[in-house]
Amino acid sequence: MSLSWIDLGLSIGALPVLAASVYLAALAVLARRGLTPVPPAPCLKFDVVVPAHNEEAGISRTIESLRVLNYPRELFRVLVVADNCCDRTAERAKAAGARVLGRHEPERRGKGYALAHAFDHSLAEEFADAVVVVDADTVVSSNLLSAFAARFARGAAAVQADYGVRNPDSSWRTRLLTIALAAFHGVRSLARERLGLSCGFRGNGMGVATTVLRAVPYRAFSIVEDIQYGLELAYAGYRVQYVPEARVLGEMATTERASRSQRRRWERGRLALARQHVPRLLARAWRRKDRLLLDLALDLMVPPVAQLLAMNVTGCMLCLLALGLGRGVGLAPWLWGASLCGLLLYTVRGWTLSGVGPRGLLDLFWSPVYVLWKLTLRFRRKQQGDDEWIRTTRETRM
Repeated sequence: MSLSWIDLGLSIGALPVLAASVYLAALAVLARRGLTPVPPAPCLKFDVVVPAHNEEAGISRTIESLRVLNYPRELFRVLVVADNCCDRTAERAKAAGARVLGRHEPERRGKGYALAHAFDHSLAEEFADAVVVVDADTVVSSNLLSAFAARFARGAAAVQADYGVRNPDSSWRTRLLTIALAAFHGVRSLARERLGLSCGFRGNGMGVATTVLRAVPYRAFSIVEDIQYGLELAYAGYRVQYVPEARVLGEMATTERASRSQRRRWERGRLALARQHVPRLLARAWRRKDRLLLDLALDLMVPPVAQLLAMNVTGCMLCLLALGLGRGVGLAPWLWGASLCGLLLYTVRGWTLSGVGPRGLLDLFWSPVYVLWKLTLRFRRKQQGDDEWIRTTRETRM
């Protein structure tokens, strides 16, 4: 079959997008739960670290959900890092029963610095066998520590709980975020766990053994400090295991204005990390014949789903335009169509894991609006504060 120049150009343009969509579709097919290990008799000790910057409104609720965990109270501590706060976060955390670690270093701001401070403190006191991180806007499932203990008892170096949305029914935006997180955290992590790969850290609901913390000191200070430290563990030969039966639920912003800065910082931070680490990951994966490092490189190389969807729609529209103008295109529509189907499969699998039901499925019609919004974030000029830890405004009280 001979290809016209237009067909050839559209087909070549489809190949990288198709590769990304096939990768996500394969993860969707593989995303199934394995057997849940039986928790051992409680004996491991935990430090649960809550990094907080001006979180007086919700810190008490988070600490309350931690204090009632189904785990012996004498075997875990709740440590709140009141990081450069100018409100009553420290007072309310202490009143709720947490141990407060105050930190005042305006020139070294960010969640990464807060975590490093808490981890160093935990290691110095030698109380805990593992350290767990829970964000200050979060409630957790009661089995969080028992599920983590089951993995650590079987030799896990690091673990990550399922990270979901606490307020999915607040708006169409939070329902779409629920589906997006179920795909990004659930689909990808379930598939990687099944393949024996690293699911990586998601910043909230992550845990690491203190022996590993000593071997790989926490020095991740970028905007995406969770992904950064997960990569450092991978370089050292450790994988992060996914624990789907344990859940952390964070509150998401319901309006565009409230979530704009947070999403922009995350997208740019992840892009910068990809530029820095993808060549290094690929080189080491080749030398070591290490599929774990290869998968982490592929994950960083895959564009955000919103960008992939925009590319797919553009490619399909160009094919239709060429057909309408009477230009011969035969292969390109099949490639772009297959790519769109792969992305659809990945999205539907995320929806089935999200639990938002038919209403969430209908909210997927808002996807074009959300995609356009996400794309505009990539072209907005970097603003002051984009590299700082800024509390995201939330519309509901905890």
